Amino acid sequence: MLVLGIESSCDETGVAVVQVHGAQAPVLLAHALHSQIDMHQAYGGVVPELASRDHIRRVLPLTEKVLQDSGRGLDEVDVVAYTRGPGLAGALLVGAGVACALGAALRKPVLGVHHLEGHLLSPFLSADPPQFPFVALLVSGGHTQLMRVEGVGRYELLGETIDDAAGEAFDKSAKLMGLGYPGGPALSKLAQQGSATAFKLPRPLLRSGDLDFSFAGLKTAVLTQAKKLGDELEARKADLAASTEAAIVEVLVKKTLAALDATGLQRVVVAGGVGANRLLREQLDAECAKRRVRVHYPELHLCTDNGAMIAMAAAMRLQSGMQAATGVYAFDVKPRWPLAELSALI
Repeated sequence: MLVLGIESSCDETGVAVVQVHGAQAPVLLAHALHSQIDMHQAYGGVVPELASRDHIRRVLPLTEKVLQDSGRGLDEVDVVAYTRGPGLAGALLVGAGVACALGAALRKPVLGVHHLEGHLLSPFLSADPPQFPFVALLVSGGHTQLMRVEGVGRYELLGETIDDAAGEAFDKSAKLMGLGYPGGPALSKLAQQGSATAFKLPRPLLRSGDLDFSFAGLKTAVLTQAKKLGDELEARKADLAASTEAAIVEVLVKKTLAALDATGLQRVVVAGGVGANRLLREQLDAECAKRRVRVHYPELHLCTDNGAMIAMAAAMRLQSGMQAATGVYAFDVKPRWPLAELSALI
């Protein structure tokens, strides 16, 4: 079975081809990605209308490229998968429209995929894939969640952010420091030059006794500290960046360890854009090594949104029998779509 996957939920257009052979693990044959970072930098954030228009320009050329790179023809595609949600409505409609049009033209079934499930299963594309069950830390731009994962489609929410996600805390803090867009990677790079103990910043909900997160208060503390520094901010910016990163990472690591204690599991999967953060990987690896807990990540180039994770999630869902692809091309998208609702599709 050959699965073509299309991702267009926000500011990256991704297309990929995954091959499935019986019960064997799906294999990524080719993927291509176009990032809109350069286009959105002038506005300091994603402009939804511009994002949608750019997806329209990019998705078909990227599809042609992955098919050529994989050595497969369009007529060999068995299933067309696309990101159904969550995400920007207009951007999602582009991918859904193209996927359903291709499916109808080829007389092949289509499958709408949950964006977060794509991230959740993306480590299965790595050279060291995980095994079920595991604790998952989902840390993307708009989501921070801890989940118990028993198998494909079998997810139990353990905790989530009650306000800003970790990715938003990185980006908003970076903006307060004048680091531009995208802020998270810029802040992490600058932090390597600073002292993580230079400023005492809060660790929200660190001792709350539950597995929920909150990062809005940290952002406010960064703003307060930046104002206090005034003209000294430029000289102390690296220290403030390092202190901010340290606060976010400490919360993520300690909450993940608490989730391991609560579930008794011995395996962790980290997925989403923030999963590429160097400090997070170093500290989580070190703490889990003490407990003899295995930690799995997607390959660095697959941490951000991409078509490979969508094709993989669709392939694993079909392979496990959790969901069937359909020949219904009257699509809809779900800009807001809690991962827990996936149980209704099983």
